Amino acid sequence: MAFYQFTQTQKIPATIDAVWDFISNPANLKDITPSYMGFKVTSNSGSNKMYAGMIITYIVKPVFGIPMKWMTEISHVKDKEYFVDEQRMGPYKLWHHQHKITVIDGGVLMTDIVTYIPPFGIIGALANALFIKNQLKKIFEFRTKAVEEKFGVFKP
Repeated sequence: MAFYQFTQTQKIPATIDAVWDFISNPANLKDITPSYMGFKVTSNSGSNKMYAGMIITYIVKPVFGIPMKWMTEISHVKDKEYFVDEQRMGPYKLWHHQHKITVIDGGVLMTDIVTYIPPFGIIGALANALFIKNQLKKIFEFRTKAVEEKFGVFKP
């Protein structure tokens, strides 16, 4: 069984408090997801901060506009350092997404590590080669631009 990993880093010219407050608030997920994904949070935890054990449900339309239910659990949180979301129900056989932030000169380095296994064995591997990995890259490119609009472009 093949698994895949996608890693992205982004330097952000902001304080760790500002970046953490933004990325750890589930209400901001829609702002960093391309509109063509039809992303909508359907759960209401009553919290604007992620916490270990939090369940977040969504509807997303990743392929041909077909709505799909997705449920993730925030499995680990270390305030102003990282959190991990793991799929509990959804399109992947495995989805494990680490969100890390660290202070650097001039701002914050945000690192995302997504480890995933598409469904359907060899068909999923083919789908990954044909479009899943490229779609994931485009989603994170959109997110990079959305974060730059929020916090500005990092200047070394």
